[in-house]
Amino acid sequence: MSAPVRACIGLGANLGEAAATVRAAFPALAALPGCRLLATSRLYRTPAWGRTDQPDFINAAAVLETTLPAAELLAGLLEIERRAGRVRGGGDTRWGPRMLDLDLLLYGDQELDLPGLQVPHPYLRQRAFVLVPLAEIAADAPLPGHGTVGEALRLVDATGVEVLEPA
Repeated sequence: MSAPVRACIGLGANLGEAAATVRAAFPALAALPGCRLLATSRLYRTPAWGRTDQPDFINAAAVLETTLPAAELLAGLLEIERRAGRVRGGGDTRWGPRMLDLDLLLYGDQELDLPGLQVPHPYLRQRAFVLVPLAEIAADAPLPGHGTVGEALRLVDATGVEVLEPA
């Protein structure tokens, strides 16, 4: 058994009952084998990024402690997406509408470049919709080569990222 790693997950949805879908993903993350849910952020309403001709997203973040290798954790995330109704490929357009999107943002302080998995997530430092909820629960998380999540958040425009439910 490998030593536990702190993994940061980004959650988002903008189809169907998006807030309920994101909330339901938290216990699904906690139920992954070899994982313990350490923290969840509040939910945020955020403007669409990349493709702006779609509904606003509901975004959140979670921190897991996991003994799963990164690729196995990603497989678990993809299975949670599938169970929530996401069908990858076919009509799943880049940056388009999502029933549920789960991104492995950080895996400890590791840098990984594997088929289908880059960690830190390649767009993490550009996306306020990810950094705002992540900084709420893991501001001190290291971004290899770029300081911390909290430091990265100070460098982006977070206009339009609004708390859906106050603390």
